[in-house]
Amino acid sequence: MDPWYSAQDVVRCTLCKTSVAPMYCEVCHIHLCKDCVEKHFSDSSKVHDVVPLTQYITTLNYPKCRKHPTKRCELHCEQCDIPICTKCISSRNHLGHEQIDIFQNFEVKKEVLQKDLQELEKSIYPKYQEIASAIPVQKADLGKSSQKLTTTIDRHGEVWHREIDTIIHTLKSNVEEMESKYLVVLNKQEDEITHTISEITKSIADLKKLLDSNEFSLVSAYKSRIAEFRILPTKLRVSIPNFKPQEIHTDQLIDQFGSLSASSIITEEQDYSKPPQGAKSSPPDLSLMDVPRVITAIDTEYGELLCGVTCLSDTEMWTRGDDNKMKLYNLQGELVKSVQTKSGNVPYDITVTRSGDLVYTDDKDRTVNIVKNTQVQTVISLQEWRPLGVCITSCGDLLVVMVSVYSNQTKLVWYSGSTERQSIQYDDNGGPIYSSGNYKYISENRNLDICVSDCYSRKVVVVNQTGKLRFTYTGGPSITKGSFYPYGITTDSQGRILTADSNNHRIHILDQDGHFLRYIDNCDLDCPWGLCVDTRDNLFVAKYIGEVKKIQYHI
Repeated sequence: MDPWYSAQDVVRCTLCKTSVAPMYCEVCHIHLCKDCVEKHFSDSSKVHDVVPLTQYITTLNYPKCRKHPTKRCELHCEQCDIPICTKCISSRNHLGHEQIDIFQNFEVKKEVLQKDLQELEKSIYPKYQEIASAIPVQKADLGKSSQKLTTTIDRHGEVWHREIDTIIHTLKSNVEEMESKYLVVLNKQEDEITHTISEITKSIADLKKLLDSNEFSLVSAYKSRIAEFRILPTKLRVSIPNFKPQEIHTDQLIDQFGSLSASSIITEEQDYSKPPQGAKSSPPDLSLMDVPRVITAIDTEYGELLCGVTCLSDTEMWTRGDDNKMKLYNLQGELVKSVQTKSGNVPYDITVTRSGDLVYTDDKDRTVNIVKNTQVQTVISLQEWRPLGVCITSCGDLLVVMVSVYSNQTKLVWYSGSTERQSIQYDDNGGPIYSSGNYKYISENRNLDICVSDCYSRKVVVVNQTGKLRFTYTGGPSITKGSFYPYGITTDSQGRILTADSNNHRIHILDQDGHFLRYIDNCDLDCPWGLCVDTRDNLFVAKYIGEVKKIQYHI
């Protein structure tokens, strides 16, 4: 029995992680053993309120069962993600599902609330304030620059004859129209940001109320808006024209007087990055489990041709197979929706943007496409290259590995939108980094390394963000030479690299420097192909036989 994930086991201390925890801090929302209580009180940054765990549990309002209203729910079904009562269990509707104490689920929900509140207060809200504070300065500079232009035009016009007054009037009108037009845009964005700040302020207040609440139904009903607030407003950059006076020639008054240079207002997308990895915000150290376990298995409609999976959320995942449809499933194996490729071809690889839009590569059509509200838009069109693996970077850009159509070449390209920013193809000696064959998938690690599974060369190839080769991995200690064929690849919050070894029916786990850590080979992984991890570092494995397995491999 795993003491960390068994609902029947005792609650362990959050600090020492080994001793039984009979106490609970209602301020910090952590479990404490008797030996760690004094250590916890030594933290004077908060006024702690430590009470017996039994006292805290009795304050939790257990919800009524949805199917059996006369019963109270004391357990939570992890697979169905709903509270259940003892009668639900006896009905065998949740047979084989993982069931945890509802108090444990309540604590997990509280942790999500606390993280959302911290990110809103410490990161997102200050970002909005910073952007909003820049707009009044831009407006003031716009007014000053416009006035300067007007003055320059006036002074230059004074030396001209009366017949050029019409020209002067026209140019001044152009300046005023420009200022008015840009002010409308700046005012609109200022109003939108002010409204969003108000929404964030309300969300902060609501989250604080929920954190102080012991009403399960209120906490359970909470819907996070953190993804919405992470999408920062665009940055407006106003380009002010210059006035270019010309020498006076009476026969060329209109041409000689001068004109305003082209002006523009440029929209720059601002990428939101989560707070820097510091002592308080860094992900917890997740050690590898001795025996990884299957949390759930999801059957799909692909039969024996399931090739890829990518998480939309912790409860839904996009999949791809050998047809022209990409399908979204939930953890119960229910088909949520499907999207057909624009060309009717089979998609080569799929990924999801930070805003939840599906991206896929079409190697036959030579395009990279994004799906927005079921509408497929082509982002990148290639002529002499076929796009294979694709992933989203930490800053929201695209990384695409591609092979040439007419020659034996492979390169990795970084795109910002549709604009190529960087191309990685050769090592320091001028030799190719990647093989020329197909079956290449890609993932960016948390240290910004770019990891490519290169099946034809039978290795995982890792370069840093500048394109310099860091290392290659050719298989673990028990792999027969030449039998390692890596397909899907992903990375987790610890910087570990996971790749699917379909030929040997296992997953390889490496550290971020390429050192072998362990295999996952005990979860009935027949022909694993596509890989991805959710926000909790649970591993999703797309098996070629048409099944997706959700696996826990860390504690």
